[in-house]
Amino acid sequence: MNFIIWIVVGGILGWLASMVMRTDAQQGLFLNIIVGIVGALLGGWLLAPLFGTGTINQNDFSIGSLLVSFLGAVVLLAIVNLLRRGTPR
Repeated sequence: MNFIIWIVVGGILGWLASMVMRTDAQQGLFLNIIVGIVGALLGGWLLAPLFGTGTINQNDFSIGSLLVSFLGAVVLLAIVNLLRRGTPR
């Protein structure tokens, strides 16, 4: 059941992050899910200690964990844009 929640919530967070970073037209559903889940991992590694919360990958479904996972997805897209275009946009 947790795997399905990861896919659904990761897809929504990836989609929201792609809207913020203006890469939504370049991504499909599958890439949004990947960005959401990998962004949550990145957020858990970088941002969770700063905020003192978990991420969606750690079975912590709170507002703080959703925020950390979302910020991780935005950071991931900024890194990808930086490597791809030379500007985080």
